[in-house]
Amino acid sequence: MDFGGLPQALGQLAEQRCQALFAQHTTNPAVLRLLGLSDFAYRILQRHPHWIDWLLDSEQMQQRTCPAPLTQPLSELDEASCFRQLREYRQRYWLKLMWLDLVEGNPIADSIAYQSRLSEVLIDWANRWAHACVAKSNGQVCDEHQTPVPMLVLGMGKLGGGELNFSSDIDLIFTYPFAKPTEGGRRSIEAQVFYTKVAQKLIAALDQCTADGQVFRVDMRLRPFGDSGPLVMSFAAMEDYYQDQGREWERYAMLKARLLGEENRYWDEFKTLIRPFVFRRYIDFSVIESLRKMKHMIAQEVRRKGLTNNIKLGAGGIREVEFIVQALQMIRGGREPELQTPSLLSALAQLQNLSLIPAEVGEVLSMQYLLLRRTEQYLQAFDDCQTQTLPEDELGQQRLSVLLECANYSEVLALLEQAQKAVRAEFTQVIGEEPELGEALAPEYVSAWEQRDISYLESPLPEAVSAAWQQSLDAFHLGLSKTQMGTRGRDVLDKLMPALLSEITRAPGAEILERVLKVILKIASRTAYLELLFENRGALQQLIKLCAHSVWIAEQVARYPILLDELIDPAVLYRPLPLSAYYSEVQQYFLRIDSEDLELQMEALRQFKQTQALRIAAADATGVLDIMKVSDHLTALAEAIIAKAVDIAWQQMVSRYGAPEGADAEHKGFAVVAYGKAGGLELGYNSDLDLVFVHNRDGNSVTTGEKSISSRQFYLKLAQRLMHLFNTRTNSGILYELDTRLRPEGNSGLLAINIESFYQYQQQQAWTWEHQALVRSRMVLGEPDLVARFNDIRHEILSLRRDSTELCKDIVAMRQKMRGHLDQSNEVEFDLKQGVGGMTDIEFIAQYLVLNYALAHPELVRFPDNIRIFEMAHHAGVIDNATQAALTEAYCEFRDRYHLHSLNAGGRCVAMHEVAELVNSVKVAWQNLLG
Repeated sequence: MDFGGLPQALGQLAEQRCQALFAQHTTNPAVLRLLGLSDFAYRILQRHPHWIDWLLDSEQMQQRTCPAPLTQPLSELDEASCFRQLREYRQRYWLKLMWLDLVEGNPIADSIAYQSRLSEVLIDWANRWAHACVAKSNGQVCDEHQTPVPMLVLGMGKLGGGELNFSSDIDLIFTYPFAKPTEGGRRSIEAQVFYTKVAQKLIAALDQCTADGQVFRVDMRLRPFGDSGPLVMSFAAMEDYYQDQGREWERYAMLKARLLGEENRYWDEFKTLIRPFVFRRYIDFSVIESLRKMKHMIAQEVRRKGLTNNIKLGAGGIREVEFIVQALQMIRGGREPELQTPSLLSALAQLQNLSLIPAEVGEVLSMQYLLLRRTEQYLQAFDDCQTQTLPEDELGQQRLSVLLECANYSEVLALLEQAQKAVRAEFTQVIGEEPELGEALAPEYVSAWEQRDISYLESPLPEAVSAAWQQSLDAFHLGLSKTQMGTRGRDVLDKLMPALLSEITRAPGAEILERVLKVILKIASRTAYLELLFENRGALQQLIKLCAHSVWIAEQVARYPILLDELIDPAVLYRPLPLSAYYSEVQQYFLRIDSEDLELQMEALRQFKQTQALRIAAADATGVLDIMKVSDHLTALAEAIIAKAVDIAWQQMVSRYGAPEGADAEHKGFAVVAYGKAGGLELGYNSDLDLVFVHNRDGNSVTTGEKSISSRQFYLKLAQRLMHLFNTRTNSGILYELDTRLRPEGNSGLLAINIESFYQYQQQQAWTWEHQALVRSRMVLGEPDLVARFNDIRHEILSLRRDSTELCKDIVAMRQKMRGHLDQSNEVEFDLKQGVGGMTDIEFIAQYLVLNYALAHPELVRFPDNIRIFEMAHHAGVIDNATQAALTEAYCEFRDRYHLHSLNAGGRCVAMHEVAELVNSVKVAWQNLLG
């Protein structure tokens, strides 16, 4: 019997299957060939035996049509029906693909292109259905012409290139043009919420396993921020991410990106947005170094996994062809628009046309690539499994021999070996020889990691360090056992950890490994961040360096892994912005953020703060900035964030209530007064903000909006909105702890008051301690007339005539009360802040000098910071040179120590003997001035 060219064992299997399904076709060699070569085809025909007639219709098989998989109106299609139709469509047309490939020997280039178009149709219709479902109850996001705005779906990898495998996962990224609330539904929701719901339904429609199987395994890890990022992002957020944070491997990923479905007016806008990230306008030779690193990673992976039978990842495999072509596209694509294509075969043809590779090289690569892709397609069609590994079972080997027209399996291996050798030769020509194994892969480091035993390290470590490291490593492994990690993540971690151990032995402090491992543990489930550290040795070195300097930095990076991106470029990391540039920088940061998306704005404020604070801390760690300048930068950063937060809150309030009479965005009539560390230009990394809000409008006037309220209510709500912006805990934590208890009448007072009411309170009701607080106050945001009025008020109040004896009595009583509640000193330890002779005593001395002598010496009121108050006091003859020098030296030393202890979670106490001399000098000054 003719079994369709099958050997006897496969022929008999095919005959048994054919008899079980349809006896009338048992002599048809084409049907027998299909059933003998594919278990998947047999399973489909068991469920749908009538499809055999469709396969035998030669006219149908010659067509490459992609009809719609969903036929009835989408808004009326329930989930179960939609899922069933999509899955049956996939089974029907994948059956056709098997017929074309396994029976008719269809050219592989045609098959993968047709498979990609069919896949695109399935994804597009799933997107349309998901959109219709979500819109039914929530309305739709519409453009200015009231036309619904669809969610754009970006196909990545082989799907993007139109080269999809038979059983591939599909890599997708979702985006939408702009953020605008929905309209026309039972309730309106934000665009981000709407498109997230659409994305979730789309993924479920394709990825969920039902009784009818699965359409595709959907992988979303290529999206910005990976698994930790939002499921869908606006164009503006997407552009912001790729321009500011996009990494080298993401450029390679975006090279294969292609928008799927029916083209619309937003496609060109998105392509214009993403093109500068992928393709540099110059010949991009800077990419070569990263190519070498990626090549080295491939070689490591091949060696470690022993991928000798893998036609994709093995030496000379499919990935190396892709790498050759994509590398040349990245280098030349900015200057040669013809290379800006996601299709490998199209790019390969263009490389030949542009004489960037010799024609014969292009032909060899094309021919061998198609052979390997054809082999891959066959392997996956056998049983619908995502595999690129050559079969070890006899049945699989026979099938591959038949399909590759080889007499036996040895010929198959020889044919593929020849192809891979040819690819390998060109790969080496383009990228160069692979470097020798580096220190990061030296056996001692690999063994120490794999065996969980620090003693494998050959470099001698002090006994205490070795014990601490072993304890840290044990704790890390225990933490990993409780962390969900995919195979890809574990593979990267296994390569990263020896590199980490190699680097960290150069600075073997007992605590450093523990700090770095806490960061690694926090990001262990986020493969993109592990890859960042593995791919970029410089970033790993910076992480170790910063963790060695500061517990605070280590904790910040662990808490907010997005900060790891800052480690890539040391030139930027260790160069904080000029003091005057923070506000313009935050404005630039917000240019691409939708002004209607409050959640995204809150995240952006927090990320901006964290990023800039890390840069300041890095400059601090390396001595670029001294403690005074660190505080100046942290204060300037806080002021910029306050200004931006006020802008955001103002816009929200005005959109709801209109503006107060005579006010607008440039003339808000609203101001922010900073007290304490912010007022005195002495902010630390974890400092709270003590703020008071004032305005200068008639409280009885009303706002201009349809929902009109009094100006007094408006400014009160504006202050409440600011509190919400600062104190709400999001994924990126809080912005600052905002404390408003220094406002007139404390917690029982209004959050925002007229500045004249503020004046009256200070003049008539305020306690001495409130005037003390006013010494360390500044208006950090406000229009010139408000700033001038506040300065006049501050000068007048601080210069009031006071009874020196009563003033001393009040200040001493307040200091004793504070010390009784807060001093942590004991016989051997000194509380830098609250101890007798500590920082707070020095601050109280400065406040006393201003309040007691400002009437006679107005210059004492000029500055809110202690150091310059002492300078002015000496200049006025209120204190002598020795007192000024003693107080200044003690305050600077205490601040330095307090700062370092804060950075390393060391509390605020130091050994008494270390600071005894300074403490005594402060006690003497206190005794001389306050008695």
